[in-house]
Amino acid sequence: MLIQYVLVAASIGLLVLFLRRRGSARTAAGTKLAFVLFVLFGAYAALRPGDVSVVAGWLGVGRGTDLLLYALVVVFTFATLNIYLRFKELELRYARLARAIALEAAEPPSHVPPGD
Repeated sequence: MLIQYVLVAASIGLLVLFLRRRGSARTAAGTKLAFVLFVLFGAYAALRPGDVSVVAGWLGVGRGTDLLLYALVVVFTFATLNIYLRFKELELRYARLARAIALEAAEPPSHVPPGD
């Protein structure tokens, strides 16, 4: 029983931390909504594990624990891909910024007459 309280408290803490964080305008509302739903589902699963087993049976999965594991794998894969794409975008931005600074700071070549 103690684990249920710990998991629900952790879920609430994650929600508060995630929703208080001021993301950029590029943060998709769908991503936030999906995160909130997943955390709420996790808290519900901690409180009512039998219900998750019933849903798992409907979906053709043996146990509710397996269903949660499969969902976690999908969410982890999505998060990993999302982080990778963000890093690639930042890398491209830094490269463009470095090029712009290099072009701005470039000096025209000094013309040296031949024979000097």
